[in-house]
Amino acid sequence: MKRLIYMDHAATTPVRPEVLEAMLPYFSQRYGNPSSVYTLAQEARQAVENARATVAQVLGSNPREVIFTSGGTESDNLALKGVAFAMREQGNHIITSSIEHHAVLETGHYLEKFGFDVTYLPVDKYGLVKVEEVEKALTPRTILVSIMYANNEVGTIEPIAEVGRLLKERSGERKIAFHTDAVQAAGVLDLDVSRLGVDLLSLSAHKFYGPKGVGLLYLRRGTPFLPQQRGGSQERNRRAGTEDVAGIVGMGVALKLAAEQMGSYNQHCSRLRDRLIKGVLERIDRVFLTGHPTQRLPNNASFYLEYIEGESILLSLDMEGVAASSGSACTSASLEPSHVLTCMGIPVEVAHGSVRFTLGWENTDGDVDHVLSVLPPIVKRLRAMSPLAAKEGK
Repeated sequence: MKRLIYMDHAATTPVRPEVLEAMLPYFSQRYGNPSSVYTLAQEARQAVENARATVAQVLGSNPREVIFTSGGTESDNLALKGVAFAMREQGNHIITSSIEHHAVLETGHYLEKFGFDVTYLPVDKYGLVKVEEVEKALTPRTILVSIMYANNEVGTIEPIAEVGRLLKERSGERKIAFHTDAVQAAGVLDLDVSRLGVDLLSLSAHKFYGPKGVGLLYLRRGTPFLPQQRGGSQERNRRAGTEDVAGIVGMGVALKLAAEQMGSYNQHCSRLRDRLIKGVLERIDRVFLTGHPTQRLPNNASFYLEYIEGESILLSLDMEGVAASSGSACTSASLEPSHVLTCMGIPVEVAHGSVRFTLGWENTDGDVDHVLSVLPPIVKRLRAMSPLAAKEGK
């Protein structure tokens, strides 16, 4: 059986054996509802609180500031809606960037229907948000700024700590809450919420070798917040619903391991990433690196190629045993070009030719060599069938 070369870790990661082992007892042995009072239930409650303490330590926060959710999308929704509706008496202006994940962009559009005024900041050709643009957009009505920590498609790392310092200076007596979608940052970037200067931060466990269906929202104590999910009193009345005990336990173990091994993980991935980028740019013509050349995630190598469709490349790579992506997995069913690439100024006709490789622990030099051996003939074959390439004489 041909080995799968998995290079789509920005979409999801496999669950680590240590994580799975920690989770298993909470499916069939310690299955109590953590809100109940008997011993079986309190074992589950203790497991949830242990995980809360673990993730709080990684974030440099108080455990009481951690809200467990179903994942990054819920955390982003909860952050924006929870703050916006709680602060609407103080103002109605929200600032975000044009390249956010759809979990933030769609929530921004939703809030506009309720009278909120949302500014979508532009980015430069590398997908970088300028701190000066944030400052220029601030108004006396601004109540919330939400800028992603690192872009999920092109890997550009945004200046979150600088934005945090700016907002702290400008808030004065009037609070401006600062949220970051850090879903792609866990395990590769510093998550200390004090150093970043954020009031809210979203994470999703399956992006750092934890299980799917569980995430968290860090909420700084004192930040105005209105719960969006009604029901029981779980998560200190901030998110109703029985906790996913096994998932929460798994996320705690996964985040602890990711933080402990961040240095070696980044070294491993960045070396392979640089080999892959160099090899692709040297062996294929009319291919361009997307995202910032240096201020990028250590595991992200993303490109666009002229005269061919990214989907055709991905299908051909799949036949060669390589799993990659054309961008965000959450929009893979859409025929529209990536909003991230078009906001970076890349023309629509070539934005369709995007390919993203995101590396992980399992990848090796041999994997990179295999991609570099199969990708050039795939591109050559597809361009030979491309009417646009023929028209351009390529």
